[in-house]
This record gives sequence, C-alpha cells and structure tokens, in this order.
Amino acid sequence: MEAGKTKALRNLEEKMEQLDANSFRYHILESAKQFKCSWIELGRALYSVWKDKMYKEWGYLNFDIYVSREIGIRRQTAMKLLKSYYFLEQEEPQYLKTDAAQTPEPAKIPSYEAVDILRQAKSKKILDADYQGLKKEIFELGKDAPELKKNLGVIIRQRQELDPEAAQEKRKLATVSRLLGHLRMLKQEVEVLKILPMPLIKELESLIRKVSDQLKE
Repeated sequence: MEAGKTKALRNLEEKMEQLDANSFRYHILESAKQFKCSWIELGRALYSVWKDKMYKEWGYLNFDIYVSREIGIRRQTAMKLLKSYYFLEQEEPQYLKTDAAQTPEPAKIPSYEAVDILRQAKSKKILDADYQGLKKEIFELGKDAPELKKNLGVIIRQRQELDPEAAQEKRKLATVSRLLGHLRMLKQEVEVLKILPMPLIKELESLIRKVSDQLKE
C-alpha cells in the first residue's frame, strides 16, 4: 500500500480488488474513493442501492450495515448524500448537466451539506425569491453549509414575523410547551409528597399525554 493512505481508503481498495471492475458494486466503491471530489456520483449510486435494495444481493441485511461496512460511512451521511442527489435530480436537473457536475472538481461543486440545506429550504416552502437567493449562494458564490444554515434561519424568522398565522402558531406551541413542563413538574412533586390519591395521579398522567400529543400534531 502507498504511504499516507487512510485505513478507510485502504479498506475500500482491498474490497475493489475482489470485485469485477465493470460491476456496479465496484463502481460504487470507486465513487466512495473519490467521495471528496465527487459526492454527486456517490449520491446517485447510493440512491439506486437504497431504492432497489441492491445491498441484499451482496449479503447485507439492511442499508445501514451496507454503508457502514462496505462504504465506511455513517447512515446519516449516506442518507444526506442520496437525498441531496435526488433533490438535484428532481428540483435542479439543469445543474447535473453542467460541466461542474459532470467533471467535478472540489473547488467547483457545492458540498452535499449545502445542497441538503437547499432541500430543507424547499420543503419549508419559503418564498421563491429567498429560494433563488440561496441557490445563488450555493452554486455561484460557493458558500459553505454553516453560513447557509444561518441565512436560512434568518429567512424563516423574518417570514414568521411577517406572517401573523405563523407567529400565532409559534406562540401557541411555546405556551403549550411551558404548560407541559409545569404539569410534569407538578406531577413529580405530587408523587414525592403523596398528597393526591392514585386515581387523580392517573388522570394527571393522562392529561400530560394529551398535552404532549398537541405538540406532536
């Protein structure tokens, strides 16, 4: 092995040596090897593996075990990769046709974390002007994920302040959350001091569950 290679990289290369270089399984490992330069290709491949459950053909019980043992990445990372790729395919297909995406270089492509933030922004249905602004920050200005996440948070807060219904919903959730906290604290005190009969404590537990359900809706 060449000096300076990480254990993860050596493991990938050892697995590749045991596979047909023309197989899709080999192609995925090769994409993983080039991960830092070409997450888009790895995301595309992982999406296919996840969607078609191809990992079962290779002896893995589930997707999590496959990505951990064969690719050497966590499930959370793998899911972000495939979701970010699928988002580009569905929402920004024109980008996948650009030279930057087809012949990727680290300095020219956005990180998968940045694309994942754009995906979240789309799901939150922010105004189109805000979405286009985030797109420009990612694809043209090359801003990184932490800064984009901060900007998205600012946009959402501004929209909530301008939207009376959103502001009212936010206040409602905050009030219900405080009520739930007080109820749980009171229940604990009642149980410690033994000042209420068990049937009433059961009713209090039921009320706490119902209030908690309100927060989940």
